[in-house]
Amino acid sequence: MKSRYLIALLLAAAVLVAWLFWPRGIAVDTAAVTRAPLTQSVVATGRIATPARIELGTQVTAIIDAVAVREGAQVKAGDALVMLRSADAEAAVEQARTQIQESQARLRQTDAVTLPVAEQAVRQAEANLKVADAEYQRAQTLVAQQFFSPSKLDEAARQLDNARAQLRTAQAQRDASLPRGAERQGAQARLAQSQAALASAQARRDLLTLRAPVDALVVARDAEPGDVAQAGRALLTLAQSGETRIYATLDEKNLRHLRLDARAQAVADAFPGQAFEAVVYYIAPAIDAQRGTVEVRLRVPEPPAFLKPDMTVSVEVVIGRSESALSLPLEAVRDVETPEPWVLLARANEAVKVPVKTGLRGVGRIEITEGVTEGDVAILPAGGALDGDRIRVKQRKVSR
Repeated sequence: MKSRYLIALLLAAAVLVAWLFWPRGIAVDTAAVTRAPLTQSVVATGRIATPARIELGTQVTAIIDAVAVREGAQVKAGDALVMLRSADAEAAVEQARTQIQESQARLRQTDAVTLPVAEQAVRQAEANLKVADAEYQRAQTLVAQQFFSPSKLDEAARQLDNARAQLRTAQAQRDASLPRGAERQGAQARLAQSQAALASAQARRDLLTLRAPVDALVVARDAEPGDVAQAGRALLTLAQSGETRIYATLDEKNLRHLRLDARAQAVADAFPGQAFEAVVYYIAPAIDAQRGTVEVRLRVPEPPAFLKPDMTVSVEVVIGRSESALSLPLEAVRDVETPEPWVLLARANEAVKVPVKTGLRGVGRIEITEGVTEGDVAILPAGGALDGDRIRVKQRKVSR
């Protein structure tokens, strides 16, 4: 009997000790408020873009004689890319050059032959006029002395008038050959007209050779020798060389965080292990109402060699950073998407609801700007504790 009482007494003592020392309350997991650097970023999908996309075509209809490049070729500004048949245009250029040579010869003839001959004719006409005038004066004297009949004086007067007319004609011909004369100006006009005809013929001929307007990459070729090039149809598509850019779209809810010159990390889908830097230089002034997105453009200061136009890339834009932020795991903050987020703190084995204000969101963590201090312990929601509940903190297992 005594042994039974002793066993019962021991069991009762054990139950009492267990009741006195066994932890009471809801078992919860916790996370401490810590201070550390925190970076917030957003990820978007975009495409590699070039400064300009150029479709190279012709203004005339002609047969293609040669295409000098294929897709993927790098070309320099001025390089001949497509040659159209130009036999007729070359003939027109040669004809215009011949007309220039003829006009120049006429102009030289005016200076070297026509003007000297005209000046000599003027001098001869002046001499003839002096002789005719002297003859008229002599005839006038002799008729007055009745040595000649009056008809002799009439004949001398007619010769004098003819000499004067010949002088005027010679002077007019000389004046026409002077630099400001009509004949020389006509020769200069014919020369200018021939030069204009040559420029026009050369311009028409130049239309038959399509050249690269800028340094570029050939991304499409839609022409082959023998094809008939139609005016307005693109024969080659070029991507202008120069600054490499990324065009991406972000959710409009991130607009308040975006800023110009924000740094970003980009990764091409085809080369996932080779990240490269980019910088935001443009934020669209309007939102895409149908998609709820905003367009963002980024420069790539040092583009890797594998980037190609229209390549798909993923962009992580850094929209905020704090070197010393109080933060908690994102799951520790309740109603985080509402205007009144809060956390459940562990204080003296009791769950206490505390309203907070949030800031940056990093990878799995969120900044707390008001409501807690460093070292506070927040209760994670998995345990199911509510405000005012008695709690006990689970002991974390230490891995060895």
